[in-house]
Parts: sequence; structure tokens; C-alpha cells
Amino acid sequence: MDKLYSLQNGTDIRGVAYKDDKSDLDITLTKEDVKNLVRGFATWIIDKDKKDQIKISIGTDSRLTGPDFRQACIEALTEIGVDVIDCGMSTTPAMFMSTIIDGYECDGAIMFTASHMPYVYNGLKMFTSKGCLEKTDIKDLIDICVGRNFVEGKSKGKVVSKDLIGDYAQILVDKIRAGVNSPENYEKPLAGMKIIVDAGNGAGGFFADKVLARLGADTEGSQFLNPDGMFPNHIPNPENKEAMASICQATLDNKGDLGIIFDTDVDRAAIVGPNGRPINKNALIALISTIILEEHPQTTIVTDSVTSNGLASFIKAKGGIHHRFKRGYKNVINEAIRLNEEGRESHLAIETSGHAAIKENYFLDDGAYLISKILVKAAQLYRESQDIGKLIGDLDEALEDKEVRLKIETFPEAQKNSYLSRLTLNTEINESELNNYLRDNSENYKKFQDKLKTEKNINPKFISMNSLKNIYEEITDGKMTDMNYEFYFMFSEKNNF
Repeated sequence: MDKLYSLQNGTDIRGVAYKDDKSDLDITLTKEDVKNLVRGFATWIIDKDKKDQIKISIGTDSRLTGPDFRQACIEALTEIGVDVIDCGMSTTPAMFMSTIIDGYECDGAIMFTASHMPYVYNGLKMFTSKGCLEKTDIKDLIDICVGRNFVEGKSKGKVVSKDLIGDYAQILVDKIRAGVNSPENYEKPLAGMKIIVDAGNGAGGFFADKVLARLGADTEGSQFLNPDGMFPNHIPNPENKEAMASICQATLDNKGDLGIIFDTDVDRAAIVGPNGRPINKNALIALISTIILEEHPQTTIVTDSVTSNGLASFIKAKGGIHHRFKRGYKNVINEAIRLNEEGRESHLAIETSGHAAIKENYFLDDGAYLISKILVKAAQLYRESQDIGKLIGDLDEALEDKEVRLKIETFPEAQKNSYLSRLTLNTEINESELNNYLRDNSENYKKFQDKLKTEKNINPKFISMNSLKNIYEEITDGKMTDMNYEFYFMFSEKNNF
């Protein structure tokens, strides 16, 4: 079972779970793996909380292997005496909420999803009432699996089915009604608005009928709402160009006041203005920052490291403090939590990928909640014959948004991955660490070290990838040593950063 370690992807478990004639990938995540992992999760909770009896909720997105994995999970948990709430089709944020909302209050929650990965993949995201498990927690529960140190129940656990997504949708409906607080139409504050939803055949289709329609919005023209684990129309990912082009066109074609797109499990989202222009990445951060800063002036906005200088200036002009941190949605969230613990108020943690976590919502990265916050403001502006784009009209956006990859050939693999990920994530690297990594691996080490010492505008503790590239280009007369220009900013969390 030690192969389970290879399935860890940061705070998630992911693997190839489905095979057909369109895929040449071998299956790496089986039903037996699932059974062992959920037994490990249950044991981990029992050991940590010192409880004899626990309750765990389970849910799936639209992936093909979801039903089989859900059934395997139920069998494994009930065999060791764990009570199960079967939530059926759900979203990742809703599964977390099952640990805290009335009528559920589960000791743990399991969501079967692989986010925007291709259809052959599936995985597990696991929660307690304190949030998503950390990387070290995942390793600990895998250790339990490998050692087969599972708890044994005295009796078989019970299974109850509940409509979690319906209950969670009600929370969002109540939130929007209270936020808009329309004196003319409290129950349907979105009346008159045309809002187009693209769920990408993932789990987000509920938002059209269970939230928007109940609030009075016209959702005709919404697309790909039906769950389909083959994702036949486009990748359910707001970062995907084809996906964004599709919702932009749908918003234009249907004369929508707003377009909304979710990823597969609805922990990310993006929007489109009435002109068909995407409000995503830096623009989305600017938009929700404006809303948050109206409610909490001078608060700190934590973002990942690849946000634009234009965004930084925008947040400053709105009276906020922009705090860049290393990539990885969990890293950004944890940094915001840390700042609050230190007495530095932070109400928003958000990545350019669309992961947005708001303090008032348990710092949960929740695409549906993010959209709900925006809808409150959009409805208010609509009554004034304004659209949401008004809020970011003065954002200085970058002319080009491009991902580049960089390959380092001569570093030992472990050091290369560790060093590269730190550089790309713009995280702290002290000069000693930098020197150690470069000492025997770069013929230009001495020149590089001297440059760091003499260049006053370069701080070796916070060196960015761009700074490194510029230094190398200068000391090698424009030729990168041990590197090429293929640099990929979306570096995986699997490097334990």
C-alpha cells in the first residue's frame, strides 16, 4: 500500500481511476485504494479527537468513477463502525460545510473529485470542521494505511442520505437576499437580470435553478448544467481559454447581464461582463477586493505571487494592503490566517486561478460563495443601471498573460524541484540556501554571488524568478546557463511547499 504516497498531490489525493480506449494511462487509484484511504481518514479522526463514534459525510462531483467510489467508501466506513451521511452529487465547499451546519455537524467530510483534471482522473479531498487537511495530515493518514493500523468498530455504522447541495443552496439564497436587502423585492432581488451559467458538466449546475432562479434571475441560455463525467463540451476550468471563450460567447449571444463559470467541484469561479469581456485572474481579484474593501477598509488582501503590478496599485488606491505570497491556494489561505493571528487584519485570500477564500466564510475557497458576494453588488448596481465592470474600470491590466516553462538540467532532481518551486512561488530563500544549491551546479556561481552582493535592488531573501533570469542573462551575455526559457508558473503543490 505504500503506492498510496505517490497519489498525494499536496492536500489532495489524485490518480487515474478510469480507463477506456481513448486513454493509454494505467489506473493508479482503485476502489481498494479508496477503501484503505477512507479507513485511514476515519482512524486519523478517531485518534486525533479521542472519540469512540464518529460521523463522516461523503459526496461526489460528476466524474464517472464517483458512484463506485462513493459505494466503496460507504462499505469501508460502515464496516469499521463509522456512521455515514451520503450527500450524493455535491461540491467541495458544500462538503466542508457539512462539518459545521445544523443537521449535519460531521466529524469529517470526503469529496470525490479531481478538480479540472481530465475525465480519467479522480481523487479525494478531506475536511474536518477546521478546514481542508494539511499536507502533513494526508501523509499521516497514509502512514496509518500502510501500517494497516485501522480502528475496528464494535458494530456496523449507519447510512443516511441527505440533500446537502439543496441545503447549501439555501444558505447562498439567504446570503444574497440579506446582502441586497431590496425594499421592492426582498425575495427575488435578482429579478430583471439575465445571468448565464456554465457548469462545464461538473457539479455547479445547481446554481442556476437552486440559487439564481429562486432569486428571480432569468437563466435561459445557461449551458452544460447537466453532470457528465466525460466533460464533452470543454474542460471545466475558468483558467482554460476554450472554457472562458465559451461562456463569453454565451453571455453575448443571450444578452446576459452577467456570465458565471465554475470548475468541476465549484471551489473556483470566474465571471463575464455584459460586453462578453472575461473578469478573471487579476480582474477578478480586483473586483472582489473592491467589494471586500468597502466592507473592511484598509484590510490586507493576500494573493499568490504572480499577480500584476497593476493589481497592486489598484488595491493600494482602494485603501487596501496587497500582500503577495507563494503559489498554492492552501498557502495563500494559511498566510491570511497567520496574518489575522498576528493581529494584521486580512479578509480575503485569493489566487489568480480563481480560488478565493473570505474570512467571513471560514476562509473556505468557495466559487459559489465568491459569486454570491459579487451578485449582491451586481444587483445593487443593476438597480442604478450600472454593471459590475464599473468597479474595476481603473484597473491597469497587463497587455499579455502568458505562462512560460523553465527546465533546469544539471541540478540533482530533488534539489532542482525544491529550488525551482521556491523560486517560482516567489517564497523566501535566504542567501545561504541559494548559495548551497548553486555552489557545485553552476559554473557562474561566483559571478552570481557577486551580483547578489553588489545589486542593491535585489534582495536574496525574496528573489523572484524574473530577477534570477535577468541576473543570469547579464553574467552570461544573454545566454542562460543550465536553463531554458520554458518556465511553468503553475508548479504543483506536490513539492511540499
